[in-house]
Amino acid sequence: MKLPETYYLGTDVVAISKSLLGKYLFTCIDGVTTGGYIIETEAYNGAVDKAAHSYGNRITPRTKTMFMQGGIAYIYLCYGIHEMFNIVTSTEGHAQAILIRAVHPTEGIEAMQVRRNMMVLKPTITAGPGSVAKALGISRNINAISLQSDTLWLEDRGLHFADEQITVGPRIGVAYAAEDALLPYRFYVKGDIYVSKPNK
Repeated sequence: MKLPETYYLGTDVVAISKSLLGKYLFTCIDGVTTGGYIIETEAYNGAVDKAAHSYGNRITPRTKTMFMQGGIAYIYLCYGIHEMFNIVTSTEGHAQAILIRAVHPTEGIEAMQVRRNMMVLKPTITAGPGSVAKALGISRNINAISLQSDTLWLEDRGLHFADEQITVGPRIGVAYAAEDALLPYRFYVKGDIYVSKPNK
């Protein structure tokens, strides 16, 4: 069953980011279903977060999706190369989002390998946000799509991780955010080989 729209409307983006660990993320692109369970996330707390694209309520053609009601995809291009998939949360105007950094693949793995041009399955197939999007066929063509759609959605299949199984730490690659770069807004499952950075 898909996560209900109400799941995404909470105002505590950090709590939602942590709760996404163990939720299943799926796509159905050109009739091919691919997916797995989320094992790494980063929260971006809207206008007050210097690391967020929406810091200071900055609205641009790219960030306007973040200001929509939660429960949609925010997909942008990073460094002109990587598509990055984020989940918009909270109510309209609050511009919070959660970056999906890694997924443990469970379905459609062969299709993921083709998309990633990976002959032999390696942990890097869905480790890192750019890898997640490429493996699952996520692109800006479906930016702002509802997570209630049959193209991109999340499910709760009863997989949960206890606090002692989760590492909490600062986000990756946001040094420009000064003191906000140190906020404990990154969550990942300890010991999972598909986590984007080495487990420490």
